[in-house]
Amino acid sequence: MPQPSSRTGVVSPATRLRKRVIHLGFRLPEGVKRRIAGPAVRIAGRELALDAQLLIALAKRLGVDRLVVGDSPGKTREAVRTHQYILAGLHDGTVTDREIRIDTPDGEILATLHTPADCPDPSPLLVFFHGGGWVFGSRAEDAPLTRFLAHHAGVRVLSVDYRLAPEHPFPAPFNDALAAFDHAHAHAAELGVDSQRIAVGGDSAGGNLAAALSQAVTERQGPRPSHQFLFYPSTDLTRRHPSRERLANGFILTDDDIAWFQNQYAPASVDRSDPRLSPLLGEASPGIAPAYVAVAGFDPLRDEGEAYAAALEKAGATVTLDRMDDLIHGYLNFYALCPRFRAAALRTAEAIRTHLSKGH
Repeated sequence: MPQPSSRTGVVSPATRLRKRVIHLGFRLPEGVKRRIAGPAVRIAGRELALDAQLLIALAKRLGVDRLVVGDSPGKTREAVRTHQYILAGLHDGTVTDREIRIDTPDGEILATLHTPADCPDPSPLLVFFHGGGWVFGSRAEDAPLTRFLAHHAGVRVLSVDYRLAPEHPFPAPFNDALAAFDHAHAHAAELGVDSQRIAVGGDSAGGNLAAALSQAVTERQGPRPSHQFLFYPSTDLTRRHPSRERLANGFILTDDDIAWFQNQYAPASVDRSDPRLSPLLGEASPGIAPAYVAVAGFDPLRDEGEAYAAALEKAGATVTLDRMDDLIHGYLNFYALCPRFRAAALRTAEAIRTHLSKGH
């Protein structure tokens, strides 16, 4: 697949054409979309949304049936940059961006602070960690989504460029996530943020970092997140849960992808039962931040997210489990394609707005 240059941002004409074709595909009449997508997919009482099924069908026609390309971090990153360009849409709303430099024990990392128009000062803040299997992704690639969330939730969002595996395996991304949260708390006034309403959140691998961070700081003397927003998170790197068996292939994120990502982040020498890797195996306490956990019905990681929500609730934490039963992993990144994905993203933004407006 032709790709935009990672250095120049130049996008090939073929990639621009693919973007137009993909977006136009979702504007076709329902009957035409059904013919392209094929018969409805039903598993264990759930029916896959037509638009999710159409996305899978169109991706397959473009040769994309899994995320990892050639077992190569570099090739995978380049391919995903192209996918993100194709999926992105125009941003609705005015959001200003400001680069933030964060000192860590291992050097400086960067983040982008998104501030929506008419945002109160101080406001709540969501410290956001992007997805990408700890291997790909960046604040720039996630900017359409994080701006969308900032605008529709009405809160500031700090999107963090944590270091990536395999060049920087565990615990580097976790340490960067923690440093970013501590920086936000220490510099709350400078950022225009209410220090009592600083939440953490992320999707997929980013949800793993947010969950692990929230658990790790519960017992320490120091700042803690006011809330945690976990969107289809990975929570257990020690075993394959049933949804990974049932949904191993055919829904873009595959079981082989998950195993590959985990091996890049946590090589064989690492104890994967470490709660900073597998928060499901940690000991959550009632003092942990209230959690909003969103899972997708056709996501191989679904059971891990549901199990973590149950574990938090059992420990006495306040938990909201939001099931998007008809969607696939990564649905937030598809919000610009069609009303179903947009509705899911708006529901997520409203959850952020509602939970952070309540404070603790």
